[in-house]
Amino acid sequence: MFIMSAHCPIFPCIFLVCLAFFCHTSNGYTFTVTNNCPYTIWPGTLAGSGTPQLVSTGFQLDAGESVRIPSVPAGWSGRIWGRTGCSFDATGVGSCQTGDCGGKLQCDGIGATPPASLFEITFGVGNQQDFYDVSIVDGYNLPLVAAPRGVYGACNATGCAYDLNMGCPKELQVVGGEGRVVGCKSACEAFREDQYCCSGEFANPTTCRPSFYSSVFKRACPRAYSYAYDDATSTFTCKALDYLIIFCPNSQSQRENRREGGFTPPFNDDGTQGKVQIVSSSNTLLFPLPILILFLVANMFFSTYAIF
Repeated sequence: MFIMSAHCPIFPCIFLVCLAFFCHTSNGYTFTVTNNCPYTIWPGTLAGSGTPQLVSTGFQLDAGESVRIPSVPAGWSGRIWGRTGCSFDATGVGSCQTGDCGGKLQCDGIGATPPASLFEITFGVGNQQDFYDVSIVDGYNLPLVAAPRGVYGACNATGCAYDLNMGCPKELQVVGGEGRVVGCKSACEAFREDQYCCSGEFANPTTCRPSFYSSVFKRACPRAYSYAYDDATSTFTCKALDYLIIFCPNSQSQRENRREGGFTPPFNDDGTQGKVQIVSSSNTLLFPLPILILFLVANMFFSTYAIF
């Protein structure tokens, strides 16, 4: 027979439960961004309307390095992309060949100039699912795969691991200073016609159908958004605490780790590859949740006694 003591200190129990919940939710979610390209890229981030900008909205990421962005709040929505061919001065002012955001290292609320491959996400609140996708609706500049770490089991990776710059139709090509194709425009960006932009009389899923150009994208990257109404095969749901965002997942250093029919990220135990940096945040969890739970259990144990 087990009887609670009449002198059980209930307040500390409640306090610890609340503190544990607060620390868990304030810690939020995490993005781990990895550059597997054989050159430097400059990822940018943009928050959706009504959600705060992340602790960093733009940074340099050298080949083989990863950056962890912590403390992404529940309900956050936005996008992440990679910029290429950038040059910035000491004040963070400059320009990029692709994915530029107003000529600054920190994008600070400015989106990517097309063409740019985009990872897009809306985090669920509480037990609600996250919605995420990789979009090449605004064109393409880098191979990109997103792989969530599911809370309740495996979730689908998605993205565009194929190098579309190599097979980009000539009329969509963005050519860099050295004559190399550095981006592939969308047909909307290239031709500015309603049938390609799903606008005007084509602004609905009945009249806006896949074009020849979006079909080229879709064949190469069947899980990525290729045009505005490509939801059925391109939007995924999951409940995850960490999203791995990998640029150039199929570069030479990773090919031996691919599995036929899908992408398996070859990461270290913590989900990263190579050197890892952590973007600082004042909301970083300082007191681990398991320790709080341990204190709670201990408090409850010592506040009771057993009669056998």
